[in-house]
Amino acid sequence: MLLGALLDLGLPKRALEADLAGLDVPFQLDVQRVTRGPLDANYVEVRLPQPRPGRARVHHHGRLVHSHAYDDEHPRHGRHEHSHDPGRSVREIRRLIARAKLVPVVRDRALAIFEALATAEARVHGTDVDDVHFHEVGALDAIVDVTGVAIGLHRLGVERITCSPLPLGHGSVNSDHGALPLPAPATLELLRGVPIVPAGIEWETVTPTGAAIVRTLVDEFCTLPAMHVEAIGIGAGNERSEGLPNVLRAVLGRGAGFGGDRVVVLETHLDDLNPEHFEYLMERLFEAGALDVALMHLQMKKNRPGFAIRVLARPAEREVLARVLFAESTTLGVRIAEMERVVLAREERKVATSFGSIRVKIARDASGRGTPSAEYEDCKVAAKRAGVPLREVVRAAEEAARAVGAPSVARKPSPRRRPVKRRTR
Repeated sequence: MLLGALLDLGLPKRALEADLAGLDVPFQLDVQRVTRGPLDANYVEVRLPQPRPGRARVHHHGRLVHSHAYDDEHPRHGRHEHSHDPGRSVREIRRLIARAKLVPVVRDRALAIFEALATAEARVHGTDVDDVHFHEVGALDAIVDVTGVAIGLHRLGVERITCSPLPLGHGSVNSDHGALPLPAPATLELLRGVPIVPAGIEWETVTPTGAAIVRTLVDEFCTLPAMHVEAIGIGAGNERSEGLPNVLRAVLGRGAGFGGDRVVVLETHLDDLNPEHFEYLMERLFEAGALDVALMHLQMKKNRPGFAIRVLARPAEREVLARVLFAESTTLGVRIAEMERVVLAREERKVATSFGSIRVKIARDASGRGTPSAEYEDCKVAAKRAGVPLREVVRAAEEAARAVGAPSVARKPSPRRRPVKRRTR
């Protein structure tokens, strides 16, 4: 499904096959246009040579990315028969990909995906990673699939990958270990810390290999970010008779100058904490992963003066930061709200000044123009060392950033001089 979506985005099939030839394994890519529900999509199948007489044959439902022969076959669906390589150990997969003639970034991504999958399987089954032996997922078709996805992202020039929360189906799936609950154990292991939502359908929507690809390659899990859309690709899975169309949609675009993510806001009100302890509390919160901490004066019940503590953080850090608030303050409860955030693209660089090297943050607007802001701590140290006012170091650092990034770094407008009024007699 991922490979089909990338081909639909504009990945040339001939270029993909030429790059996949570097694996030095026999295969054929069969790409068809199919309909899934009301949608037109690309369906990709990796065809392999027929096995020799006496070799094992594996029958499955046609989905090419199951791990440990996880099979989402259901009596209500048609059965498809495919022949597959009987399987490989993780060591064999490493050797095959490592010796392949691939671009380094493609090789590294493919290896990382299989390492993530092997690690999850080892945890689920209580064994060492090197002892993991893949069944269906270790066959050549899955190796071609995973490597093809890495090739497609490289060929399309994708620099950043975001993904919406993953919808998980329910029910059970057949495997070499017997019936297993959905999501499959390895899938759930790979999705630790990844946002998920219930799909409300009784079939496998995310396979272990799909989870490994997403877990390894995605930079951020969020809603669709702000962008200028250039292409839309739809990859098809097998036909389903119920629920949503079994498709994967990919959107290719260029950044709009700002992006979005999700954050949590933790807040509590205090009227009995010694103000001298606020500095230590703030330090502990930042050490635990807070993005920002704010203190605000309040007038609380019975006219007691108090403070509101507001902490901004990534969703995964909510519990850790709540524990810090309980341990280091007198609060009895913490309110937590999750919300979307729109942010400008930012970068950090070091610039050389007469006062030494200073870090500068640059925020870029939708047009790509940047506004520099010198790092306070660096400027403070440099100002003390040189015995000059802090503002001189700040000015020197920001001017250096403008010179390095000109003309993309915007100059701050200089303060206007007030006209001098002359009195006439």
